Amino acid sequence: MYLKDKTVMITGASRGIGAALAKGMAAAGADIVLTDLEREGDALAKVAEQVRVSGREGMTIPIDVTDKSRVEAVVAEATEQMGQIDVLVNNAGVLVLSRLDELDEKTWDLHFDVNAKGILLCTNAVLPQMKARQAGRIVNIASLAGRQGIAQQGHYAATKATAITLTRVFAQELGDQGIYVNALCPGIIMTEMGQNNLQKQEDRDYWAGTTALRRLGEPEDIVGPAVFFASELSGFVTGQSLNVCGGLYFH
Repeated sequence: MYLKDKTVMITGASRGIGAALAKGMAAAGADIVLTDLEREGDALAKVAEQVRVSGREGMTIPIDVTDKSRVEAVVAEATEQMGQIDVLVNNAGVLVLSRLDELDEKTWDLHFDVNAKGILLCTNAVLPQMKARQAGRIVNIASLAGRQGIAQQGHYAATKATAITLTRVFAQELGDQGIYVNALCPGIIMTEMGQNNLQKQEDRDYWAGTTALRRLGEPEDIVGPAVFFASELSGFVTGQSLNVCGGLYFH
């Protein structure tokens, strides 16, 4: 129960890594504020019900992380209902495959709006209450792509490199106020997005064979590292980006 009596707000919580984190962090003792786009309401409600089955409170609320006023309104509403937000998990993300030489400006802007600006807006929205308490935890879900770049994902990789940089700078700017900021860099995780990227079994087998553990990741593999960063277990760790990749990458 490393997160006992903490409240965790998770963006992009309706599926994949976000849903796994909601359930896993609830099992670690946290109440969860589950957020996602309004069109994901039904899926979000199902995850919230699984949170409640574990005995914790699960609040759902729609959000568009690219909309500053909406982000601030969601944080205010969640804080009013739950008392405070102890941990923010910036998980919302988008990936549309494209070669850089074929990438249109609209797709570029979409990725930076969601994957990079969304982190900035959500983090800034929760900071006033964390600063007032001189305590708080921010966990950003970056990607191994942000470490090295991946063909057809250059725009996505650029946003995840930005997430890593924001993590480092926020940590430097907020550490003296008791606020920890860290990031996770998942490798190949078999979410809906991961499955779409690796539709052929031979491709999945190939990439599994490139990892030290000889397997691809599941969303649940991200839970333990997230709980570590969200709790006192990481009491002397901030500004770090941890690869969670099964030994696919070693830098």
